[in-house]
Amino acid sequence: MFIHNKKLQYTVRVNEPDPVLGTFMLEQFGGPDGELAAAMRYFSQGLSEDDPRRKDMLMDIATEELSHLEVIGSIVAMLCKGAKASMTEGTMEEAELYREINGGGISHTESILYGGGPAFVNSAGVPFNGHYIDTRGEPTVDLRSNIAAEARAKIVYERLINITDDPGVKDALNFLMTREVAHQKSFEKALYSIENNFPPGKLPGDDRYASVYVNTSQGEGDATGPWNSGPQWDRIDDLTKSLPVDGGDGVASVQLASDEMDDLKAAATRTRSNSSEDPTTGADLGAGPGAGRTKEVAAECQ
Repeated sequence: MFIHNKKLQYTVRVNEPDPVLGTFMLEQFGGPDGELAAAMRYFSQGLSEDDPRRKDMLMDIATEELSHLEVIGSIVAMLCKGAKASMTEGTMEEAELYREINGGGISHTESILYGGGPAFVNSAGVPFNGHYIDTRGEPTVDLRSNIAAEARAKIVYERLINITDDPGVKDALNFLMTREVAHQKSFEKALYSIENNFPPGKLPGDDRYASVYVNTSQGEGDATGPWNSGPQWDRIDDLTKSLPVDGGDGVASVQLASDEMDDLKAAATRTRSNSSEDPTTGADLGAGPGAGRTKEVAAECQ
């Protein structure tokens, strides 16, 4: 059960309307790293969480994210308030109104379609998508995802802060950004309070491969560090000598029943290529400048 408190968690003070800026702010309203996505992600995790302490934390943070949705939505609404009023009442000349609501982004869509109110879309107008919610029902997996989500959201808020000179908007965004930091700390504490939290899940990794680093991108720029060298790693640089790592022949195989094998051979025979003939193709017949060597040109060169 939820009871709405009419007071915002943080006071929104917008200096002046700016519908284009309001469009950018939608990224944190209906975008993949926005407040709605965060709230739904943590609610879904909290509902299935069996540990009562983590459940309490997840439901607390999920509910707070809804309050942040209200804050960012209020910022959007205030930024679009002037354009909404002018458009609704028709008090501006058409050209002036067009310039105000069409200054950039999707502000025209925001104004015309949604009436200047916050819509569940991102800053490019893409509707909110349930695929943003990446809950897996495994605490160590979900907590790592939450840590990454809070980090991404903080960076988006930083970028939004950098594109506005409105002190009130900056102030509210700074609050929202800072709460992402606090939530990340909570999720990290919850993750590391789980013993044996790595690797995720129940099944252990195979010791033969869990400490192998494969240097598959070779050439100028090869570098080493604690992520690929040192006593923790068995580094593979010579791929031709070390592959396949399981000691097999590296060829895919499958056991087939005799009737399946007969069908496979019949299909291979029917679709076999004849490499002894050079057929004339459409590319040869329709060749023009820039087509490269065609069958006719190749024959003339012999």
